[in-house]
Amino acid sequence: MARYVVLLKFTEKGLTDVQHSLSRAESFCATAKRAGVSVETQLWTGGPYDGLLLLSAPDETTAAGVVLGLARQGNVSTCMLRAYDAGEFKQLVGKAGA
Repeated sequence: MARYVVLLKFTEKGLTDVQHSLSRAESFCATAKRAGVSVETQLWTGGPYDGLLLLSAPDETTAAGVVLGLARQGNVSTCMLRAYDAGEFKQLVGKAGA
């Protein structure tokens, strides 16, 4: 399964209802699981982003669909990045001829 890092920023709506962030997070985890996506890590952060997710999904389309569904709720904006572990990165570099 491929891994993805999703950076999150609260929208104005999300900040207005920030007290419900934990229950929304639980709901997202359940939705993701039903779609075949595993939420490995879910963190709230300080700084330019308000949170991040580490997801495992069978493919990019499945991951993107779950993340798009999260963004459609209007509480966060998202930025999804493909993540590689050391072994995957080694293969990637090898294919680049480096």
